[in-house]
Amino acid sequence: MKWSCLDITFDLSRFGEIMGIVNVTPDSFSDGGRFNTVKSAVERADQLISEGAAIIDIGGESTRPGAADVSVDEERDRVIPVVREICKKHPSICVSVDTTKAEVALAAVEEGARIINDVSGFRDPSMIAAAASTNAGVVAMHMQGTPRTMQKNPAYSDVVAEVREFFENKFEELVSAGVSAEAIAFDPGIGFGKSQSHNLSLLRDIESLIVQDRPILLGVSRKSFLGRILESDSIEDRSWPTVAITSFAREKGVPLHRVHEVQKNLEALRMTEAILDAN
Repeated sequence: MKWSCLDITFDLSRFGEIMGIVNVTPDSFSDGGRFNTVKSAVERADQLISEGAAIIDIGGESTRPGAADVSVDEERDRVIPVVREICKKHPSICVSVDTTKAEVALAAVEEGARIINDVSGFRDPSMIAAAASTNAGVVAMHMQGTPRTMQKNPAYSDVVAEVREFFENKFEELVSAGVSAEAIAFDPGIGFGKSQSHNLSLLRDIESLIVQDRPILLGVSRKSFLGRILESDSIEDRSWPTVAITSFAREKGVPLHRVHEVQKNLEALRMTEAILDAN
């Protein structure tokens, strides 16, 4: 299994990779406001890279439940200077832009980003065109509704089957539009238009979501359903549950993990891989 992101190709057949999160927003659920200057965002990326992140994902619009929309200009002003500086400082690191806006995606790739990570699953045809024109790696996420509405009574007849069908259809749509098959990865969108039961069902059966030999990117880091299961309101208490899911999902065939805490999750990834690779 390979994932092509412009001039970098990840061979995920044996070893997975960690995507470190840098939110340059004032209102993200976990770290909003901590890294919303260029200096603090670059320092955060430095730390995540030193811990072993192969990918840095930069987002300028909060996607927490109920989040308000951000204009193209505001998001571009938040994201592009950070992308530029990280790409300049770490040219061998794969920078990802977390956006639903084609203008932001194109500007980020022009500044050196190699991945377009779209939580809306490339609903906007202009985002598909942007992906096809740049040859960047793409992450298409499943989300029922929008960040503002997604947690208002999400409903599925069979969440695993419906997310898998979304991936199959999206693969055909992207490839038909000119996106390379090897550039595509999928994210089941844990916590995006899903109840706790939906999230757990997707995790339990996550190997069923692998379509067309395309990698799964999993993002469960610090999400609220972890706290509900553990009966804790502390975001810090969600760290080890995140690590546990990283290990569980790697055993199920998930190679890409989007996290806030790189070192713990990378160690879990490598230990799981060592066990799986044992003679």
